[in-house]
Amino acid sequence: MPGALQRPAVVARVSDLIGRTPLLELAVTETGSRLLLKLEMYNPTGTAKIRMARAMIDAAETAGELRSGGRIIESTSGNTGLGLAVVAAERGYRFTAVVDNHACADKLRGMKAFGTELVRVGDDGTEALATAAREELAEQMARGQDNTVFTEQHNNPANGAGYFPVAHELVEALDGKLDVLIAAVGTGGALFGTARELRTLIGGFTVVGVEPKGSIAFGGPAHDYYQSGTGTPEGAELGALVDFGLLDEGVKVGDIEAFATCRAVARTGLLIGGSAGGVVHEALTRLSALPPGSTMVALVNDGGEKYLDTVFNDDWMRERDLLSPDAEHEIDELLTKLRGNR
Repeated sequence: MPGALQRPAVVARVSDLIGRTPLLELAVTETGSRLLLKLEMYNPTGTAKIRMARAMIDAAETAGELRSGGRIIESTSGNTGLGLAVVAAERGYRFTAVVDNHACADKLRGMKAFGTELVRVGDDGTEALATAAREELAEQMARGQDNTVFTEQHNNPANGAGYFPVAHELVEALDGKLDVLIAAVGTGGALFGTARELRTLIGGFTVVGVEPKGSIAFGGPAHDYYQSGTGTPEGAELGALVDFGLLDEGVKVGDIEAFATCRAVARTGLLIGGSAGGVVHEALTRLSALPPGSTMVALVNDGGEKYLDTVFNDDWMRERDLLSPDAEHEIDELLTKLRGNR
């Protein structure tokens, strides 16, 4: 559509660049069904989560909880923290991010560059998620402090509302033609916020949620996983934004399959993040089973540039028994076949 998804030529703030992200046609079946990727890495900070970061700060300001010179505190594995760091820097707030060793180093470096104070939990040297400990500490740090807000992304309604514009962007770009929406489920904000608003605009589409194997939102067993910024680890409470009433199907994708997909997709010229690899893996494997002429949209909430030292690093992958040339080859072949139909 001429003029669709165009950003303004000149803006006054970095956050004015949020949204209007492009759609990329990754694959097409012989029957004309296509997989489109909503490339949220084209937001500032390279992630969708800056959408909800801005929305949560807006909501705190509107409620009078956050005023000039205030402080924001959040428990984060990285991308939410990056978004909050940008908006806090623009508006003159102090921002404290409570993090663990699961967060990738580049996300932590990025937050520090924006002026964020980093507070770590879990100094045992492991890479395990410590979501519950992070959130407990963040809540404790904010309790009783004037002009201080714990944004509490897992239970903040503004998280989901921050993704309402995604629904409008999709309807505009696709003239309302959407059959399947598929995305990762962490806090639940991106998938369920988008789906909730989409339900008010169009009907007849299926919602598929993807979490890592080892996450517990769609049942057990629970175990550690390396996909970051997604899932619900053992010991963490399921966020209030996860709305099973909007979900048609919840599936799990393992780290090996997710990361193999990232690496295979990179050979088409696109870098996507680890959890996005899980989403794209699931989307690719089910695309050919869709009715002819279907349109599936996968929310790619993170780019791959932050994972060059991990997902795209053979040594890191091999040390964790995640490197699988066979899995990569399988995805390579599937991509070659489906991309040949375009």
